[in-house]
Amino acid sequence: MAAPAGSAPAIELDGNLLLIGCGKMGGALLGGWLDRGVAARTVTAIEPQAQNAAAFAARGVRVVAGLADLEPGFAPAVAVLAVKPQQMDAALPALRPMVRPETLILSIAAGKTLAYFAQGLGEAVAIVRAMPNTPAAINRGMTVLCANARVAGPGHRLAEALMAAAGEVAWIDDEALMDPVTAVSGGGPAYVFLLIECLAQAGMEAGLPEELALRLARVTVAGSGELVHRSGESPERLRENVTSPRGTTLEALKVLMAPDGLQPLMTRAIAAATRRSRELAS
Repeated sequence: MAAPAGSAPAIELDGNLLLIGCGKMGGALLGGWLDRGVAARTVTAIEPQAQNAAAFAARGVRVVAGLADLEPGFAPAVAVLAVKPQQMDAALPALRPMVRPETLILSIAAGKTLAYFAQGLGEAVAIVRAMPNTPAAINRGMTVLCANARVAGPGHRLAEALMAAAGEVAWIDDEALMDPVTAVSGGGPAYVFLLIECLAQAGMEAGLPEELALRLARVTVAGSGELVHRSGESPERLRENVTSPRGTTLEALKVLMAPDGLQPLMTRAIAAATRRSRELAS
């Protein structure tokens, strides 16, 4: 069930928060947490890039270059893993000594399963796997979460609150669904950006100047997305509202909704991305 936009729960931390990775996604999350009242003094961030580190150090966050720079005995209440999947094998051995039975692990690394983290950090560890998408950078993201059996109610609430700082949240019980989630939501922004490119290109081929075609495409897609966001109407109803009988939009939709049109193309694309997600997780 998705958490409605604008109703993000309070972030209630009982201890320190460790963020491993302050890149685009990790940095967006950290900014959202601070904006929602998480005390900077309770956050420790691991970030080797000086520019990223300086931005959050200026807000009062303790930033160090690596896990090895933390003091002996450091034990976070929650550790958020926001490094690239290919960097995870190097991060887990250094993190494992800091993990306690009460520590919550929250990972946003694509393709890394609950079983992978249990193997690297211990079978008794509470682990939540998350798949956010890039609109989290403007607090308009969509994140799907899946937890292992070690995560109790407080852990669910904390993980949801942390990810809700970047947008809407939904939970799934079947981890196998993370593959189509990755295909639809994780990659979804790229498909929308491609739609803008294609719409602009089609406009240019119809005779529009390049700058105007791109502006029309950008503003139209952005405005349509905002209309979907604010409206209580279904996308189908909103489409019908734009489509006049015997009008120009209907002629275009006859092409896009043909048996070889947009839907079968999108279905094949999502299937391909889902297959690749399964391959990366194996």
